[in-house]
Amino acid sequence: MMIGGQATSSLLIALLLAAPNAQSFVLHPLYASSTSHKEAASFKLGSTLERTAPAAGYVPEWEDRPGLPQEKFLASDLSKPDLSEDLLECPLTLWDFEGIDLDEGRAKAEALPQCPAEVSADSADNAKGIAYFEENREEIRRKLRDHGAVWLRGFDLTKGVAGYREMYEALGLMPCLDPLHSSGLRKFASERDVLYEEVNKPSLRSHYIGLHSESTTKRTAAYAAFVCFQKATGGGGRFLVADGAKILAELDRDLLQKLYDRKVRISVSNLDLLQK
Repeated sequence: MMIGGQATSSLLIALLLAAPNAQSFVLHPLYASSTSHKEAASFKLGSTLERTAPAAGYVPEWEDRPGLPQEKFLASDLSKPDLSEDLLECPLTLWDFEGIDLDEGRAKAEALPQCPAEVSADSADNAKGIAYFEENREEIRRKLRDHGAVWLRGFDLTKGVAGYREMYEALGLMPCLDPLHSSGLRKFASERDVLYEEVNKPSLRSHYIGLHSESTTKRTAAYAAFVCFQKATGGGGRFLVADGAKILAELDRDLLQKLYDRKVRISVSNLDLLQK
């Protein structure tokens, strides 16, 4: 599951990929922060209900780090083929919820390793360029499978569209259409490289987007790769990740049973925020 912050004018790129394992995704933010699992949106009861987005648990060392100029990070490698010409739909969503043993599921979730796994580049890794991902393809895919998400940090190659495409191609991932493509919520940042912009509508800037996964009732991207090439110019824009397995393991047992028995499904929570 993922937690998204306020919609802002940051350029957050989503690459949706068709792959066999529908429980994994690649996370690659160049600017990001995390919150303690104890933090949540704050609520103050009074004559009106006031909501504010959760603050970061710490200020990361890469805060305010400059990225490449827009004309550079959006530059596509025109020697590569246009992938949008033969783009396929994402795989169909598989609803497999009958006969689940909740206690067994919670025990398995508790035993899973931390999500996400972090992979940080050093100068030697960056000197290899695309060769790093070719050499470490199986290890990165293993971490993705075991941890549920991989956070790639400090890689020079992926600071622009062209290098980012090289990365996902080296990992053997195949792009597909956004499950929400028919809604018009996301537009392409680079159509020929199949990189979408984030949902960046001004009308949503006063909303806090809560826990959700990159799927719809009908279609699900088996993997999703995210990158932030440019810092948000309107404030906010934090990209947060929730460890879905740990959430499952820590949910109150009676509440979990009630949700399961009532077949409750939550696509995404969307909270209005007060404007200052």
